[in-house]
Formats: sequence, C-alpha cells, structure tokens
Amino acid sequence: MNNTLFATPLDAEMAFYRAFAHRDLEAMMAVWSDDDENYCIHPNGIRLSGLMAIRESWRALFATNTKLQFMLSQRQVIHSGMLAVHNLYEQITIIGQTSTPQPLLATNIYLRGNLGWRMVAHHAAPAISIDTTQAAPDRKPPSTTLH
Repeated sequence: MNNTLFATPLDAEMAFYRAFAHRDLEAMMAVWSDDDENYCIHPNGIRLSGLMAIRESWRALFATNTKLQFMLSQRQVIHSGMLAVHNLYEQITIIGQTSTPQPLLATNIYLRGNLGWRMVAHHAAPAISIDTTQAAPDRKPPSTTLH
C-alpha cells in the first residue's frame, strides 16, 4: 500500500514528472492510485490497464540511462471535488541531444481518496504544435481532426 500523501492534484503531478525525470520507479508508482482500474497510454502506444501493466511499462521505459528534462506548459485544469483533470504540453528533451523533440499533449486524471490525490490515468500523444501566442480557447482544431 502506498502511504505518500499528495495534498493537491498539482502535488501529485509534480511528483509524477519528478519521478519521470529521475527514472525512479518506486516514486512513479507512489503517484498512482492502488486501484486496478487505472490506465496509462504512452505516446503512440496501446492502453495499459491495471497497476501491474502500468508498472511494467515504466520499468521498461526507465531501463535506459537516458537523462531527461521536462518543460511543462499551458496546463488547463478541470477540478471538481474528488476529481481533477489536467491537460498540458510536455516538452521532453534528452539531455545532450541538440534536436528539438516533438511536443506531447498529456492528460492526467487524479482522484482524491483517504490518502490524498492519486493519478488514475495518464495519456500522452504527439501534439501538432504549440502556439504560445494564442490563448487556448481561441485555437481552432486542425482540419484533419476526426473527432
């Protein structure tokens, strides 16, 4: 059982990205709810359901010695009592690499329980672009959007 207390969804989110950057499997799994209904979708990946599948995916991802740096931006939050949904851009850079990586759009969902806030879902996918000059509500979806 996980005894780490995250007082807010943002506390859980910062712990998630800190664990990701440091490739710390135990810290990563401390962010996740103990519920087997959790799911995780890595960029261009399949939906992984349940803690065992999620843990294995992070273990495999952390198996390399790649050093990562995260720049998070344009967080939008929906927060209602026991549930919080965060959508944000992730710019993940491999330290020492000179190329600019494609930004990702991530949706992180948190649920409040007896021991504070825990992640129940993470879905990251390649973003088309980041336009920091325009406010998010004014953006029009690309014409190729299917849903």
